Amino acid sequence: MYALVLIRYRVPLEVIEANTELHRAWLRELKAKGTLLASGPFVPRTGGALLLRVADDNPAAALDAVRDGDPFFKLGFANYELVQWNPVIGRERLDQL
Repeated sequence: MYALVLIRYRVPLEVIEANTELHRAWLRELKAKGTLLASGPFVPRTGGALLLRVADDNPAAALDAVRDGDPFFKLGFANYELVQWNPVIGRERLDQL
């Protein structure tokens, strides 16, 4: 199962920037596990998005665990929208990542 995570900041950008390395270290862990396929900030920088691959057996729980592990969430810096996604066109390319 694939998923999108939309992250919207709740605090000033200066607070986000001061804590970005914590967030990016967490993202690198997700990438090493094969969960994170892509991530990056919105333009303008009001938040960001993640493209994930999560287990099919309980994707909602997997998404909750991802959200709960993010320092931005733990610190109350951002709101999260967790969306399970079933790509139809281009899925074979995603499956190769």
